[in-house]
Amino acid sequence: MKRAACLVIGCVLSAAVHAWPTFDEVRGNWRSSDWVLLARDGEPVQRVRVDKTARRGDWVALADVSPALREAIVVSEDKRFYEHSGVDWRGAAAAAWGNLWNTRTRGASTVTMQLTGLIDDAGKPPGRRSLGEKAQQTVGALWLDHAWRKDQILEAYLNLVPFRGEIVGLPALSQVLFGKAPSGLDEREAALAAALVRAPNAPYAKVSARTCAILREMHDVHDVRTERGCANLDSYVQLTLTRTASASPVSSGYDALAPHFARRVAGEVHPAAGARVQSTLDARLQRFARDTLARTLVELNSRAAPRNVHDGAAIVIDNRSGDVLAWVGSAGGLSNAPEVDAVLAARQAGSTLKPFLYAQAIDEKRLTAATLLDDAPLDLAAGGGLYIPQNYDHDFKGWVSVRTALGSSLNVPAVRTLVMVTPHRFAKTLVALGLPLTQAGDYYGFSLALGSADVTLLSLANAYRALANGGVARPVAPAVFDPGRHAPPPPGTRVFSPEASFIVTDILADNNARTRTFGFDSVLATRFFSAVKTGTSKDMRDNWAIGYSSRYTVGVWVGNADGAPMWDVSGVTGAAPVWVALIGYLHRDAASRGPLAPAGVVKTRIAYQDHVEPSRDDWFLRGTQMTNIGLAANAAATERGAAKIGAPTDGTIFALDPDIPAERQRIWFERAGGAPGANAWRLDGKPLGAAARVAWQPWPGRHTLELVDAKGAVLDTVAFEVRGAFARRPDRVQHSATKAAAHSTGASRTPRAPPQDSPQSAISLSNTDR
Repeated sequence: MKRAACLVIGCVLSAAVHAWPTFDEVRGNWRSSDWVLLARDGEPVQRVRVDKTARRGDWVALADVSPALREAIVVSEDKRFYEHSGVDWRGAAAAAWGNLWNTRTRGASTVTMQLTGLIDDAGKPPGRRSLGEKAQQTVGALWLDHAWRKDQILEAYLNLVPFRGEIVGLPALSQVLFGKAPSGLDEREAALAAALVRAPNAPYAKVSARTCAILREMHDVHDVRTERGCANLDSYVQLTLTRTASASPVSSGYDALAPHFARRVAGEVHPAAGARVQSTLDARLQRFARDTLARTLVELNSRAAPRNVHDGAAIVIDNRSGDVLAWVGSAGGLSNAPEVDAVLAARQAGSTLKPFLYAQAIDEKRLTAATLLDDAPLDLAAGGGLYIPQNYDHDFKGWVSVRTALGSSLNVPAVRTLVMVTPHRFAKTLVALGLPLTQAGDYYGFSLALGSADVTLLSLANAYRALANGGVARPVAPAVFDPGRHAPPPPGTRVFSPEASFIVTDILADNNARTRTFGFDSVLATRFFSAVKTGTSKDMRDNWAIGYSSRYTVGVWVGNADGAPMWDVSGVTGAAPVWVALIGYLHRDAASRGPLAPAGVVKTRIAYQDHVEPSRDDWFLRGTQMTNIGLAANAAATERGAAKIGAPTDGTIFALDPDIPAERQRIWFERAGGAPGANAWRLDGKPLGAAARVAWQPWPGRHTLELVDAKGAVLDTVAFEVRGAFARRPDRVQHSATKAAAHSTGASRTPRAPPQDSPQSAISLSNTDR
């Protein structure tokens, strides 16, 4: 009889071999509901949920499950798990006897039997099983116990068993409910997890009672008493289970280091559920950047002196490859808008645009690092009145060199430089660097010198990377890391010459150049080579620190996502401490040396008359060097610079006024730089004179203005347009106050003048930038 029963079971098991998968097949077919972002070394840094039907984590090995949880499952679901052969016949007999006498007993379904149901029911709607299905489950359990090891059965069960709500498997439950890996679950957490297996969606009170019962059974096994036991268990269970309802669709998991960078990766490769994507991030650097930014914001908002700053962002880019090594999009829990990626948010640039302005002026040979600029009150005509720039400290320094003006971030000299370069040409340079300007230069006007344009931290940091790479702008590398990538970086776009980039870099690395504003003991000074610039936008709404070493470019922004002003936070107190910490971390074990001087620059000893500035060695573009610099010599040197068209700017549109006599309307052509009488004007191919400033009676149409040298070679060209009908006869003009104003300005410019809400439309606009 026994032999016949064994023969029957053997035949059933043989038939079942073809119906049930192996352990390796079950594990291989498992898919997480998330995709996982990996750092460049393979460390997981972020999970992002894709499958909305259920919440599943990565498959976890039994060795990585806490002993307390393994014990709680066995005590709760299958006490004789390690003794029976897949079916607990003693338990089944007891359950049948209890059902016969209508006595409440524990069910006879073992862990192995439940596992067969989980495997067989994959993709099926839930519901009660028929007798045939139960018989099949029993046969499957016998086969699984025969073909699988006990540890494999328990491991698969813990990964497949459903818990509360949409949670499937222990890894997802452990992260959502307890915020930790399964290996870290303690006794109380393990008992709660086991209680949810039997009744996953039961009320809090029922789950609490079952948890308490499991805890007592676990303690009875070891014949010990717990200190906590079931004390305060009801409130603990309720508080823990509420987390399932508030779980974020972006899974936390691991350290949740890079939620915003994960969006960038998702936009590039669209990973599916279960995918593991290796990125360019450095996990340790990312963690350090996140923690440093959070710590700085906490210090800025101390109770003793709150500064009303709640948001921040940081980015680190490899200079050569363009790999993004760190991307912190927000301050996390400290932020008022943690989902906003401040690395990509458009904010006012402040003084961070000044290095590009001076690099362009040096390239055009309008200035040298030693040229003197007048830091004195200045008012310039703008679309809505006068533009009156101010320095950060509302003080003026008098005559200063370009090195001092840039290093100390003086505003008025920067505006004077923009007058030479023109907003139109400077805006084109910024666009070539990759900055997302939405308007032409004339829209921003002279305030563009002080950073009135909106930029993103990513684009701004990458523009500084162009200076670090000798003036060549390249896009950042793809977010997905290719370990086998050894190809050289793309050729890029040359924006500045290597010589101008070198000179500006030398100024940004010169701590002595910062002393007029920041003092000798500047937080920006590092023990190794680094070039850095800070910036603060109007009303202290944005605060920046952007700079680079020989290997890395680091950008930091602090402020408020809603645009609220900070309280007394400048570049050196807000973003700069984070920048210094990051650049120091990057070079804790690696040297950073300044760039080698290109062949086109020379170092010359200079002396200033009247001790305007101390004597020093300075760098010049070859052929522009000077040794003695005074106010007269400085003016002569400026005059000897390359001749350019100062006005009008390229693309200007003039409108004729029919109420002003034709003979009273003029457009003035002005030369910038060049020796007197050395150049001549040519309009639409016809000579127009050689004076530095020439008046021309406008005529409708498109025109080309050229500045030529004595040999007829074109030095500079601009195109402009005149619109409007022929002017009326003088006897039909009605004079008024408005017309009188028009007489003084000549032809009116439209529509290039900024509207009333543009950056330079106010009567008096003082920029508090540094």
